[in-house]
Amino acid sequence: MPTLQRDGLAGPRTGPTSPASGLVPLVLAAVVAVGLLASVVAARYTGAAAPLPGGLTDAGPVVRWALPLVRVVHDVAASLTIGSLLLAATMIPGRTRAESAALDEPRRAAALRVTTAAAFVWALAGAVGVVFTFADAAGMPLSDPLFGRNLTGSVWSIEPLRVGLISAVAAFVVASVAAVARSRAVALALTVVSAFGLLVLGLAGHAGGSADHETAVNAIAAHLLSAAVWVGGLLALIVLRRPLGDALGVVARRYSTVALWCYVTLGASGVMSATTRLGSWSDLATPYGVLVLVKVLAFAVLGVAGVWHRRVTLDRIDETGTSGAGAAGTGVPEGARRLRSRLFVRLAVAETLVMALAFGVATALARSEPPVPETVADPSAALSLTGYPAPPAPTAMSWLTAWRVEWLFLATGLLAVGLYLAGVVRLRRRGDAWPVMRTVSWVVGWLLFVYATNGVLGIYGRVAFSWHMTLHMLEAMVVPIFLVLGAPVTLALRTVRSRRDGTLGPREMLLALIHSRFLAVVGNPVFAAVFFFMSLVVFYWTGLFQLALQTHTGHLLMTAHFVLTGYLFAWVLVGVDPGPKRWSPALRLVVLFATISFHAFFGVAMISGTTLLGGDFFPTVAIPWVTDPLADQRYGGGVAWAIGELPSLVLALTVALQWFRTDSAESVRQDRRADRDGDAELTAYNERLAALARRDEGSRR
Repeated sequence: MPTLQRDGLAGPRTGPTSPASGLVPLVLAAVVAVGLLASVVAARYTGAAAPLPGGLTDAGPVVRWALPLVRVVHDVAASLTIGSLLLAATMIPGRTRAESAALDEPRRAAALRVTTAAAFVWALAGAVGVVFTFADAAGMPLSDPLFGRNLTGSVWSIEPLRVGLISAVAAFVVASVAAVARSRAVALALTVVSAFGLLVLGLAGHAGGSADHETAVNAIAAHLLSAAVWVGGLLALIVLRRPLGDALGVVARRYSTVALWCYVTLGASGVMSATTRLGSWSDLATPYGVLVLVKVLAFAVLGVAGVWHRRVTLDRIDETGTSGAGAAGTGVPEGARRLRSRLFVRLAVAETLVMALAFGVATALARSEPPVPETVADPSAALSLTGYPAPPAPTAMSWLTAWRVEWLFLATGLLAVGLYLAGVVRLRRRGDAWPVMRTVSWVVGWLLFVYATNGVLGIYGRVAFSWHMTLHMLEAMVVPIFLVLGAPVTLALRTVRSRRDGTLGPREMLLALIHSRFLAVVGNPVFAAVFFFMSLVVFYWTGLFQLALQTHTGHLLMTAHFVLTGYLFAWVLVGVDPGPKRWSPALRLVVLFATISFHAFFGVAMISGTTLLGGDFFPTVAIPWVTDPLADQRYGGGVAWAIGELPSLVLALTVALQWFRTDSAESVRQDRRADRDGDAELTAYNERLAALARRDEGSRR
């Protein structure tokens, strides 16, 4: 892969006939080949590619065997896309800040060229996968004359086809933009787009009547993303090791930290996913269970390889780079560079082949029948629409006894609290103080969030409007106040170390966000207030509400939206974290009182409404103890009106308290200055008044 040489940063040119340039396609071909072979063997073992029994319509052997093979290519290409983007956005260093953000940085340009090629393959494999998925689901051979018409008529209405198409379009957008982009900011944005294109495949939709559906879906989504980042990052390191040149050690160490997080996430999500599909230890003896054991073995081998990388390989790379360094500005000599490259490639290639084996087995597992059925016979309407059976009528004790663990929300809360407390401990160890009430506020906020999503509100809010509105008010108007007063950004800026190697870390991202034009716009109190109120109107009086009730993805996005919009609104009013210049307390109170008025109008509109929100969801789910859905909706409007006033009062009192503290601090500052200079300001003012008086007296004479 030819690269530009500049100030010893990019490494030597490699011609098309050099061994280095020939290794990259060889490694990629080996990864795909191992994945395909593992997929074929595993599918043969479990019967995943066998003809349908009982004379059912079958799309033919071409579709049955091509579908898992296309999926392997799709997964490898998607992983390489995300991995190369992550390197380009956060891990490729620059010796100066200008080089870090440069549009023509040669190593970042090389990473984005890899992204372009991989994303185009991802998009193509995704599109082909949509075609094969339809053929397999419809039992229609590709040669059928009606195949094209039926495909185009069904591609958006059938959920697996729809999400596959969305993923392919996201990959195409990434490929197209990466082909012309070179900046770090664009690479970071494309990383988010590519992650969305992958996550949508795991978080899509709702399998009606599925058993423990949401736990399985959350586990699959976490599994997909962590595996893609882990595998893709390592593949990108192998592909880009020559263009990285002197920076190989730095990038490899940064990747190693990310890989450790991915390894932990992959293990936890794998256990959760397996427990929803294996009913007992004896199920490990089934063909499905054997493939799970193969993945566990591969996971253990990769863990050992990761430890070896961190404790041996990376240290040797650093030693080679240090001992072999030439004169300043010349980079690492060619002999040392080759030795360092071999040290890394020797283990990395073996590791990626084991990953390819796991990818192939996972592809076959996705098409194999698990021991525990993924569907429930004759599901109720509530189970079909929400994934859970209808809860019994609530009682007073339900507020304490009703619990249903939502692993994603629980893990989010525990991680947020754990990271915050770790930051506080780091401050205390170096002798710095941190207000106790900020810590208490942050912990209480997340405990309320966990209670709202895992407790009685999370259970009954899925089937009854009044309970849903109580959940909404807690997530959007109570939890954010506690989180904002915890000042998490300030804590992060005081505890997270800045990176001196030109890479992009959490602190650098936070500082970029604080000083960005984006935050200057959304951090305006008027914008935050209008966005907070209008999002309520758009959400409830459009199809978004019904989508959030019936789909897991919609439910997750709804929860995130409630918390984030509430956090933004509370932050512009009472936040203490750094950001755009804050308005005066008087103006913030005006914005708050105006928002309270509109929020009251929102509650009144629901109380007086005659149209049932959420489409046909509530009549279809038909909860026995909700005898009149419209009356329950009106009661929910009263909840929105009543509960919303208390947090607003708390916000108003907090703004007033901050106003008082600001004025008191200003008075103290002025008193101290007067003590230092003998109240020179007041003396000068009195002298000006006296001069004016003398001038007026003279003019009268």
